Parts: sequence; structure tokens; C-alpha cells
Amino acid sequence: MAMQSINPATGELLAEFDVWDQETLDDVVTQAGYHFPDWSKLTPIEDRCALMKRVADVLRDDSDLLAELITLEMGKTYAEAEAEIEKSAWVCEFYAENGPAYLADEMVETDASKSYIAYLPLGAILAVMPWNFPFWQVFRQAAPALVAGNVVLLKHASNVPQCALAIEEVFRKAGFPEYSMTTLMISASQVESVIRHPAVRGVALTGSESAGRKVASIAGSELKKTVLELGGSDAFIVLDNANIKDAIKGAIKGRFVNMGQSCIAAKRFIVDQFIADDFIEQFKQAIESHFVAGDPMDPETTLAPMARQDLLDELHDQVMRSVELGAKIVTGGYQLDRPGCYYAPTILTNVTSNMPAYNEEFFGPVAIVLKASEPAHALGIANSVDFGLGGSIWSDDIATAETMARGMESGATYINSTTFSDPRLPFGGVKNSGYGRELSVHGIREFTNIKSVWIK
Repeated sequence: MAMQSINPATGELLAEFDVWDQETLDDVVTQAGYHFPDWSKLTPIEDRCALMKRVADVLRDDSDLLAELITLEMGKTYAEAEAEIEKSAWVCEFYAENGPAYLADEMVETDASKSYIAYLPLGAILAVMPWNFPFWQVFRQAAPALVAGNVVLLKHASNVPQCALAIEEVFRKAGFPEYSMTTLMISASQVESVIRHPAVRGVALTGSESAGRKVASIAGSELKKTVLELGGSDAFIVLDNANIKDAIKGAIKGRFVNMGQSCIAAKRFIVDQFIADDFIEQFKQAIESHFVAGDPMDPETTLAPMARQDLLDELHDQVMRSVELGAKIVTGGYQLDRPGCYYAPTILTNVTSNMPAYNEEFFGPVAIVLKASEPAHALGIANSVDFGLGGSIWSDDIATAETMARGMESGATYINSTTFSDPRLPFGGVKNSGYGRELSVHGIREFTNIKSVWIK
């Protein structure tokens, strides 16, 4: 069995890699556990942070080659790939600079002579990561885990094996010791054995709801900590007093970043009924004038391919099943007649709660527009699905929008902005979008032993 790297813009096979046998896998995981004390106890946090700062330097030094690799292997435009490398460098810098303060002993006044909370590493952390942001997803988990003193085992998505190996090489070039950060060239069926390995003390997964349930079940049976960042169906609420021009710009960016292949992409556009028709028409015009299909390495290209043909087929099936139930296609709704996995940017209206468009995550360039009679109705629609990752509210009435933001069932809500992740803010979801947090002080403490020390 082999992992294949295929260019989604052309269908060209770029490379193939053998999947490790179980003996090799067990040995590597055991070695990671064996080297954990060297990293956690013998390498001071100041040295760990200096190495992490060096990772940021390597990412920037090699940005051109790494961004090209992302584009060739998963299809996003080269400009988006460059931005992803820079963001990955940022999160490494962020934890290199803030890690010592976040992990410092926290003194607590009690009736003891001295009492404090210590944040201590756990061991080997398995990171099961997706293909849609093949560098950022890994670094936002690995950077805090490594600075905290854990070692990291990376099981990356099978369609980005070259990115997975390149990430390990970045850490090697930066001077990280062997087995501190290791890429596992394994299949999904081998993940369970890694979770159950005694050296592994926690699992971070970014992926589908079904994958999250499986990983949580296995890890739970072993009493191991998990952090799950799963799917999303983010609401994009537009109230009648919003700036429509700004909202349309936000809609284009929020829905179609990474060709819509983002958990926190805006997916459900919930628009006040008095401005909905105008919004739909302007949204349609903006889509049809903005997107130009082409080679994602070409700076003129604004419509990149989806990452794989099976993902495109699944998306189109969701669209067609919704249409059969009465949804209306305003624009798009088909695969482009050209080589590669290109899907036309699409708007669906007349969507009702019995349709896939309402209840399922659409992981691609399809926007769903729903009408709301008032702010309370809009919030009710936003909260009516099982996901709760992010969301945004567009309004000139900030007080009303802020009240709605607190009532939105999501891990983050942005007002007059698209949803995005930022190292300074915690990131994660509620409901079927998962649990636990990445980034900020909360992210670095997720995989630590939060230990109380009391001295008399």
C-alpha cells in the first residue's frame, strides 16, 4: 500500500510513498517515548523556545519552496500558500516569545507556606492533521506542544505526504533533536495502535465529526486526553442595518478562502429578509466577476481546484440532493469542463431544514443563503444546527451585534469581520464541532499536567 501525492490542478501523480509496517511504527513511537525525558527535563524551556524561534526562521527562509509544495500537493493558490507559511512562522514565534510566561508556576495564596500551580508536559502527543491547511494546522498544534516539553508524533492526511515530510525536515533544520517531532508514514487504520501505545499521552485531531468520534472513543477507553477541532457550518448573519458592500466583500473572502475548504469558512448566510434579494444579487455578481479558473501557481488565478476529485464529487452530490428537495441554484452548481478538480462557485437559495444544504457541512465553494425576519430569528437559525465552531455578524448596531455574539453557540464570533484564527486567541468549538482549545495560553496548557503543589 502506498500514499500518493497528486496535483489536483492537473491530476498528475507527483510521488508515492510506502506505508510503514507495524514493527517500524511501534519502534518509532517507542523511541519518541524514550527520548521524551531528554526533551522535557534536560532541555530548558529557554532552549526549547530558542529552537522554536529558529523554526520560524527556517519557514521564512524556505517559504518559496514550501508554498510551492502546498500548492502542488493540495491545490490552493500560491498566494494563499505563502500566507499559510507566514502564519505558521508567526505561531512559532508567538509561543517562543510567550511560552515561558504561559508555563511559569502560578502562585496561589492559601494557608500553606507556599502553594502554586505547575504546568508540566505529559509525554508523546499524537497530532492527527488534515490536508486543507497542511502546514498551519500542524504548527498551531506542534508549536505549543513542543514548547511545553512534549514530543509530537504527526499523522498527516494521506494526500499530503510531501508536506508531512517537509514539516519534519523544517524541525530538523532548526536543530530539534531526533524523535522530538516525527512524521508517521501510516494509514488511518494504524492510528488506533498509536493511540493505545503506552508512550502516547494525548491526541489532537483536526478533521471530520466521524473521525473525531472514533478517536475520542479509542482515547477515552485508554483514559487519554483529547482535543478535537471538527467540522463547522458557520453562520454569517447580515442584519438590515449592515454595510452591504462590506458584507459582500466579507462573504467572498469568508466563503471562498481556500476554495471553501475550511472548517471556519462562512457557510450559511443568514440575511434580513428586507435586504436579502439585494444581497443575493450583489453576491452573485461579485462571484461571477471575481473568480477566474487557472493554474494555482499563476498570480492571476482566483479559482483554484478542490483538493481531490472524491471531495468534489461528494460536494456536488450534496448540492444535487438539496436541489432535488427544492433548493435553487442561483449560480454555479457544476464541475468546470477542464482538467483538474475545479468546481464553480455556487449559491443556493430556497434551502429548508430537511436538506443536506441546511444540516451538513459543505466543504467546498458553495454558499447557502437563508432569510431571517428579525435578529432573534437570525440567531435562532444560526443555532439550529449541530455545529458550533465560528460565526460572524454584520451590523452597524454594535450593541445588538455584541448581544447576539454572546448568544451564538460557537467557539468564536466576529462582528463585521470574517472568522479567522489568531495565535493570541483561543480556537475551538462546541457541540459537534469538538472540544478543547488550540492557540493562546489555553492551547499550550491543554496537553500539560496542571499540577498543584502545596508546601507547609
